[in-house]
Amino acid sequence: MTHRAHSVESMEQLATVWRSVVLDRDAGADVRDLPGIAVRWADCRFPFWNCVTLTEVGADAALVERRLAEAADIMRSKKHPGFLWVFEGLLDAGARAALAEAAERAGLAYAFPGTGMAGDLLPVPEPAHPDLTFVRVRTDEQLRAYADLNSRAYGLPVEHGRDGLAGSVLWKEEVHAYLGMRGDVPVTCAGTLEAEGRLFVVLVATDPRWERRGYGEAVTRKALHEGGRATGLTRATLHATAAGAPVYPRIGFEPNSPLRFYSLR
Repeated sequence: MTHRAHSVESMEQLATVWRSVVLDRDAGADVRDLPGIAVRWADCRFPFWNCVTLTEVGADAALVERRLAEAADIMRSKKHPGFLWVFEGLLDAGARAALAEAAERAGLAYAFPGTGMAGDLLPVPEPAHPDLTFVRVRTDEQLRAYADLNSRAYGLPVEHGRDGLAGSVLWKEEVHAYLGMRGDVPVTCAGTLEAEGRLFVVLVATDPRWERRGYGEAVTRKALHEGGRATGLTRATLHATAAGAPVYPRIGFEPNSPLRFYSLR
């Protein structure tokens, strides 16, 4: 698969998975496929569920500048903040070189980097960690614990994570969502969800008090193992933040698509 094909795969996985998670939050959420822009906006307090992304392949600098302005206008029309995701591999060389200045002119601020990753790595052996037991998320209490771990990991108020997940049927039934428990205390979590013939890894988080113990890797392996066993899929994809990026190659993922996240200035 070429570099650009990987970027297309990564963008299409985002559009597919976020359609499900956004509509799970609100049947009236803004889910549209516009020329060059996919809108997946729940307009909830969990900012990762408020997403727009550029979708054209090989877009040049002039086209990207226009799309950035259109995306910023969409974001300004919303109640709650979110992110524009830009997959650099979709842009031509001139557009990549001009991206920072074009985003600034559109009123967008660079928030943080990310990396699209994928691999033909399933099945993953069932993991074990001496500190952890794994519990699949099936109850509202477990789902709140999953949400709270994400809030702590991303420095968000607890209410924001709960707004993204609380009461979800999707997360209790279709997502292979797991908590890693130290005794009775949830310390890490990860989920996988089937998307167009792939298993997508979503919302991996570890309580900052329990980082650097291999917990995130272990619970991700658990979610991949169970998701792969249930679906029979062999390929998996994800979008990693800088904090998580070193973990996933140890499981078998290969970085392939640089990402930039932008918020409104």
